[in-house]
Amino acid sequence: MKNWLYLFGQRPMLWLLLLINIPGTIYGYIWYGSQLESTPSHFLLFVPDSPTASLFFVLVLFAFLLRTNWPLIEALAIVTLFKYGIWAVVMNILTYFEMGYLSWASYMLIFSHFGMAVQGLIYAPYYRIKPIHLIVASVWTLHNDVIDYVFFMLPQYTVLNQYIPQIGYFTFWLSILSILITYWLCVRKERLVLQLP
Repeated sequence: MKNWLYLFGQRPMLWLLLLINIPGTIYGYIWYGSQLESTPSHFLLFVPDSPTASLFFVLVLFAFLLRTNWPLIEALAIVTLFKYGIWAVVMNILTYFEMGYLSWASYMLIFSHFGMAVQGLIYAPYYRIKPIHLIVASVWTLHNDVIDYVFFMLPQYTVLNQYIPQIGYFTFWLSILSILITYWLCVRKERLVLQLP
């Protein structure tokens, strides 16, 4: 397993993931364009959830290429990549059951967001997250849930509007699961730790 994971620490793999994640991050912010135009300025930071998660990971990859770690960014990356990656997959599947079909863009969102969740977990042995970093990432993530479901700044899936209370409840527990997974993979003493080549 360690030999397989070491492949992801090689510089060609890091550059490849950057080439995938940078355009994906830019596209994500474009996807939120119309919603951001109507968002009050004090909420702007908290609306584009998935591209911001991807941006955190881009910064993590840059740090790895510089042969260093930015633990707080790593904590923000893994928690939000898993949370919003799985969230988008579930929302698009619910959209299918509600409408009976999905557009090609929705299928693209399912696969790309599932990839987000997976890549954040794959690099867990390379992170150097300490409890304080996870605490800050947890506050950020749960605060974002409040912004989304108290002030209704969540991503717009209009066909699912009637289920917002249930989605909010699901999202809260998905946040808790993301935090617990991060603790298990990155903070506890018995975790797998690798060094960047």
